[in-house]
Amino acid sequence: MGLFTKDIKTMDDLFVHQLQDIYYAEQQLTKALPKMADKATDPQLKQGFLTHLEETKQHVKRLEEVFKMHGTQVKAVDCPAIDGIIEEAEETAGEVADKAVLDAALINAAQAAEHYEIVRYGSLIAWAKQLGRTDCAAVLAKTLEEEKATDKKLTTLAESKVNLRAAS
Repeated sequence: MGLFTKDIKTMDDLFVHQLQDIYYAEQQLTKALPKMADKATDPQLKQGFLTHLEETKQHVKRLEEVFKMHGTQVKAVDCPAIDGIIEEAEETAGEVADKAVLDAALINAAQAAEHYEIVRYGSLIAWAKQLGRTDCAAVLAKTLEEEKATDKKLTTLAESKVNLRAAS
């Protein structure tokens, strides 16, 4: 089912499609985060990736809960956006020789993924409410708050030391 195809006829169809999209994205991030943690040299960054990995596993479970609450089959659809973000992160990480600069690049890549997720969850929450599914919106809101908190932690880490170390 493509985003702009005849398969999406209603707001409910759009909601389910984006649920499937973010479900795929979260699954891909559970594979990418351990690799990012392995590449990170800053101990706080490394631990941050591992902590967010555990949160991301919970995000997957919450999405499965929302699928069930909504009476929809748990299913993922390919998400070219997250695939591109992860691919770009891997390419950039492979090109950076300086470990301090690599940590800054990893934060940037992680924030690209976080911002994508924040947009998706924000829309899903709004659509769930519009569809009268405040129960689904409440579950999705928990994840949105965690994604925003992770983004804020990454910004703080970047601005307080990682970017400074990379620039020197």
